[in-house]
Amino acid sequence: MVSRRIRGEQVRRVPASVMALAFVFIAGLGYIAGTFHMQIIGAVAPVFGIKVETGSLNLSSVQDTYRTLKDHYDGTIDDDKLIEGANKGLVEAIGDQYTIYMNKSESEAFNNELTGNIGGGIGVELGLRSDVVTVVRILKDNPAEKVGLVNGDAILKINDESTEGMSTNDAATKIRGESGTTVKLTILRGSDTKEFTLTRAVINNPSVYTSVDYGIGVMTISRFDDQTGSLARAAAADFKSKGVKGVVLDLRGNGGGYVTAAQEVASLWLDKKIVVSERKNGTVVDELMTSSNPVLGGIPTVVLVNGSSASASEIVAGALHDYKVAKLVGTKTFGKGSVQQLITLPSGAELKVTIARWYTPNGSNISQQGIAPDTTVGIEAADITAGRDPQLDAAKGQLNQ
Repeated sequence: MVSRRIRGEQVRRVPASVMALAFVFIAGLGYIAGTFHMQIIGAVAPVFGIKVETGSLNLSSVQDTYRTLKDHYDGTIDDDKLIEGANKGLVEAIGDQYTIYMNKSESEAFNNELTGNIGGGIGVELGLRSDVVTVVRILKDNPAEKVGLVNGDAILKINDESTEGMSTNDAATKIRGESGTTVKLTILRGSDTKEFTLTRAVINNPSVYTSVDYGIGVMTISRFDDQTGSLARAAAADFKSKGVKGVVLDLRGNGGGYVTAAQEVASLWLDKKIVVSERKNGTVVDELMTSSNPVLGGIPTVVLVNGSSASASEIVAGALHDYKVAKLVGTKTFGKGSVQQLITLPSGAELKVTIARWYTPNGSNISQQGIAPDTTVGIEAADITAGRDPQLDAAKGQLNQ
């Protein structure tokens, strides 16, 4: 026998026959692990508190469709596009508009939009209204505002291509492009059809911007991203230093974002309070609480909301309203009471999937019904065109009483 030491351990040469048996044993384990890996994971994962779905779909009919298509279709078939289409169709079949499959490029665009890093664009946020791609927010000092687009404009065509059946992600991708290039939009405003040609630019799009007018601080939050909490707290500290007598929190057109950012914003008014609870199958799985430094606590506050205020916006509005630290002015909110999680798939695609339902501190889930304001005030396209904002005026009026 020949021996040697490795890291202080004595290792002896193993006879060839034993090595052969070991190889067969290990190969057998490899086969078992490879063949039954989902069953093994399903058995082991619960020990570590991990939920793993080990079931599978019978996709034989999909294979039949694919083979028949290949046999009979007169044209070129891109297998990668078929696979992507199958993934999208699988997820869409669930019937939840918030659970979606995004390919790699769509995923990158979605994450860039959430962080405000959208490159060349026109400065609008889009939503679907009655299945039509619609402008839900105009970002200040950007091309869309400069040419006269307004909230509520329905986009019928992008560069003469119809948007019928188009998702907001698809529309946003077609609108974006290199800075300095142009994009043509056909808009329906009321009963009038208009055309605009816009020159794309690098978009200036912070999630929080503020102003102080006659002792009232106005904090506008356009989305809830990973910078929103710190930007909002800095704005609140500035309001405090200027001795504002009231605050307007403008969440109109804010479609949401990270729930943790909503938690941080609510913390500006609430001291160690439950801001939202999450339930899965009726059981509470998580409760998010505010921190202990409510910079704006005790300062009269009005929250502006409208039909495009959704998700994280509704979490903040609902919490401040339930604890009676703010009044709501505007129109009824969108009504999105579910929580989504982004899951990266091996291909680089992402699955945005509904994982729970959220409830306000008073135990309300606002899905479909939204949150009704204390004071209902509308705004028309003519108001915006004329530079009027009756909703903001009403909010300031309540604080000046």
